[in-house]
Amino acid sequence: MSVTANKETLLNYISGQWHRSTAAEQLEVHNPATAEVIASVPLSSRAEVDRAVQAALAAFPGWRNTPVVDRVQPLFRLKVLLEDNIEELARTITMEAGKTYQESIGEMRRGIENVEVACGMPSLIQGYNNEDIARGIDEQMIRQPLGVVAAITPFNFPGMIPLWFLPYATASGNCFILKPSEKVPLTTQLLYRLLEQAGLPSGVVGLVNGGKETVDSLLEHPGVRAISFVGSTPVAKYVYRNATANGKRAQCQGGAKNPAVVLPNADMEMSTQILADSAFGCAGQRCLATSVAITVGEAHDEFRARIVADATERKVGYGLDEGVAMGPVITDESRNRIEGLVDKGVSEGARLLVDGRGREVDGFRNGYFVHPTVLEEVDPRGEIAKTEIFGPVLSMMRAETIDDAIELVNGRAFGNQACLFTNSGSAARQFRHRVRAGNIGINLGVAAPMAFFPFSGWNESFFGDLHAQGRHGVEFYTETKVVVERWPKEWARTF
Repeated sequence: MSVTANKETLLNYISGQWHRSTAAEQLEVHNPATAEVIASVPLSSRAEVDRAVQAALAAFPGWRNTPVVDRVQPLFRLKVLLEDNIEELARTITMEAGKTYQESIGEMRRGIENVEVACGMPSLIQGYNNEDIARGIDEQMIRQPLGVVAAITPFNFPGMIPLWFLPYATASGNCFILKPSEKVPLTTQLLYRLLEQAGLPSGVVGLVNGGKETVDSLLEHPGVRAISFVGSTPVAKYVYRNATANGKRAQCQGGAKNPAVVLPNADMEMSTQILADSAFGCAGQRCLATSVAITVGEAHDEFRARIVADATERKVGYGLDEGVAMGPVITDESRNRIEGLVDKGVSEGARLLVDGRGREVDGFRNGYFVHPTVLEEVDPRGEIAKTEIFGPVLSMMRAETIDDAIELVNGRAFGNQACLFTNSGSAARQFRHRVRAGNIGINLGVAAPMAFFPFSGWNESFFGDLHAQGRHGVEFYTETKVVVERWPKEWARTF
C-alpha cells in the first residue's frame, strides 16, 4: 500500500552522504513472517535520480584515473567488513525477505565471492597486444570504463545480487548507482554503511530508493551508460527495451521455469533431497528453483513417494526460529497469486498430492505462508506448466525416455536452468549437449555458477549479450579501444 510520507523513512546515499528523500510518497516495508511494518521506503523522484547521476559523473574522471591496483583496495576492505557483519546482514535479510537464517548466510557467502573475484581486476581488465603487425607498427587492445552505470535489483536476494554488479563496475573504473527492490530495502542500507567504511571516494557509489518512476529515470537519463537488471521476464523486457532505446548497454535477467529430469538409474534418496531443497528452499523464490520434475519411466513411483514425504514433513515458519526449513513468500499478493495458480493447475487436470494452501503457522497467523505443494500429472500445454509460479510449488510430469524428457525441457519459453539426475555419464553428456538452458546441473538442483563464471540464461530468461559475474561482468562494464601505432626511427633522431 502507498502511504503519505509522515514518518521516518530509509535514506538515499548520494555524494558520499546519507540524504532524506523529498518524495511525497513512501511504501511500507513488511516482515513477511509477521506482516508487521518494519520500515518505510521513499519513492524517489527524477530530480533525486538526477542528483545521484550528477554526483557520479563528477566523481568519474578522478575514479577512472585512479590506478586499478588502488581501485580494488576498498573491495579488499569491503570483503573483511562483510565477513565481520555477516550475521547482522543475514538477520536483516531474513527479517525483510523471509528466508531462513542459513539461507541468508549462504546468500551473503555467494555475494562475498563476487567481491573476492573483483579484487582480481588488475588481471581481469588486461587487454592484449601484438608487436610488428606490419613492419614497425604495433597494435594493442585496451579496456576502459564506461562511466556511470546502474543496477535495478529484486527482492529475493537483497544482499547477493547487488554484489553481482557493484564490485565489477567500480573496480573496472565506473561509478555505480543502485536502485534496490522497494520490498527489501533494509539490507542495502546496511551494505552501503559498510561501503562507506570501506573508503570509496565520494560519488563512486550511490543508492536511490524508489519505484517505477525511479527506474524510468535511470533508464532515460543520458548520463547513465549501462543498466543491469534482475527480475521477472515482463519487467526484464521493459527494462531492456527502454534502456537500449536510450542508447545504453543492458543485461536483463528474467524469469524461469526450471525443469529437473530424474532417470530410473538416479540415486533416488539423494535426488529427492536435492530437488526438495531446490523446489522449496527460499520458499521457491529463487530464479534457479526447480519448479518442474520430469520422471522418466519407472523412476516415477519412488520419486513421487519420497517428494510427497519431504513436502509433508518440511517445517515451515519464521526463518530465525530453530529447525525451520522454509519461510514465507514475500507479500500477501504473492501468496494469493501462487494459490491462484495452484487452483488453475487443478482446474487444468493436475492432481494435488500435497496442498500447501490456506495453512497457518503457529504464532505467525498473519504471515504470508504457503506450505510446500506438489502437483502430479501436470499438462505440459497448460498455463501452470508455462507460468513462473515463484513459490514452493513443484509440478510433476512423466516421460517414457530421456529423448521425450529433453523434448519437454526444450518446449519451454524460459532457459535459465535445467538439471538431470542420473548415474550415466552418457546420459549426462547427451543432456548437457542438447538442452537449451544457460545453467545445467548434473545431480545438482541449484546450478548456481561460482562468481568467476557467468550467471548464464537463455531464451526468455535473459535479454542482452553479457551476463553478470566474472569475465562477463568485466566485459560488460568496459569498452574496448584498439590502438595502432608507428614510431619511425628517423623521428626519434629529432629529439
